[in-house]
Amino acid sequence: MDTTVRKPAWLIPSLGLTQIVGWGSMFYAYGVLMQPMQIELQASKPVIVGAYSLALLISGLLSTLAGSVIDRVGGRLLMGAGTVLAALMLALLSTVHSVAGLYLIWAGIGVAMSATLYQPAFAVITQIFEGGFRRAITMLTLFGGFASTVSWPLTQWLLEHYGWRETWMIYAVANLAICLPIHALLPRAASIKAKIKDRAAKSIGLATVLREPSFYLLTAAVTLNALVFSAMSLHLISILHDRGMSAYYAAGIGALIGPMQVLGRILEATFGKNSTTRQIGIIAICLLPVALILLFAPAEWLLIYGLFAAMYGIGNGVMTIVRGTLPAELYGREAYGAISGAMATPVTIAFAAGPFVASLLYAAGGGYPGAIVALIGIASLGAGLFFYATTPSRSKTISSVP
Repeated sequence: MDTTVRKPAWLIPSLGLTQIVGWGSMFYAYGVLMQPMQIELQASKPVIVGAYSLALLISGLLSTLAGSVIDRVGGRLLMGAGTVLAALMLALLSTVHSVAGLYLIWAGIGVAMSATLYQPAFAVITQIFEGGFRRAITMLTLFGGFASTVSWPLTQWLLEHYGWRETWMIYAVANLAICLPIHALLPRAASIKAKIKDRAAKSIGLATVLREPSFYLLTAAVTLNALVFSAMSLHLISILHDRGMSAYYAAGIGALIGPMQVLGRILEATFGKNSTTRQIGIIAICLLPVALILLFAPAEWLLIYGLFAAMYGIGNGVMTIVRGTLPAELYGREAYGAISGAMATPVTIAFAAGPFVASLLYAAGGGYPGAIVALIGIASLGAGLFFYATTPSRSKTISSVP
């Protein structure tokens, strides 16, 4: 019986579009809309941000479950249901009048995130694209890299012309109108099940991987890396101001990071296409601590800060690909969804906790210089763990399992 899953040409661009809509509506839009929501709900900023952090936490906790579902039946059912849930929660968000309601809705959005964003999309692509999964993931992240570029100005325009409640409703409709039809066209569960059954004899399960110390070392490495990136995301402009940079130049440095993430993914797809994911990952993960060191340059050294933005953005952009492809490269594709989901759980929690951790480091270190030194140490530890965990002598046990 032929168990080949077709790889239609429209799949990557279409899934890329769903990532722009999904990340834009569930991840980036809140950064623009939370201030008017805070005013209307009469809540403090930490309370408003806390609802968003809850969504990220729930998304991370459900990553393994979501990946396991895709391993068994494919992505059509899970991603389709996640899109419907996202639309429902965003529609409810347009009607919220209390903090309790806000938290309940963002908890639901967290569930929708776990079923629709990068992690499940990577699992679907890895399942379908055989040996070309890494290039396919890279192409998908190129689309996703434009989510903030589209979402932030669009959300601001919608807010100014319609208000925050109507903006959430528009995003709810966008999820139903754009994402749901695409997810409904993903390969049927029957074809995925047949493919998995045909290859069951050489399947590597999550339980096998969880017995390997290298998995925990690798997970710790990418989690520490994600923690530092997340910590910097909220505090970067404040750090640049603290260094004596004007608001104008600080905003310019911050604006460079998004395009640099996309550039990093382009470089990975071109110059890095013949390198292993491990080789690409070592370079990318080492860029972060080196970039942070540049933050100690005098504020007037704008070229150095431009280099910081390039290294920081390229490293972050490429690490998204590394987190997506390395589990398949090291442990095989048969249980990719569950394995990558298990790795994604602490990473997602780190993204949620990063800004809070940076605030603690700021207080403990007596200001941003001390916090930066601590973040350099954390990022360097992550890079060292990554190098050690991915050495062939440590990863060959799993990758050689028949």
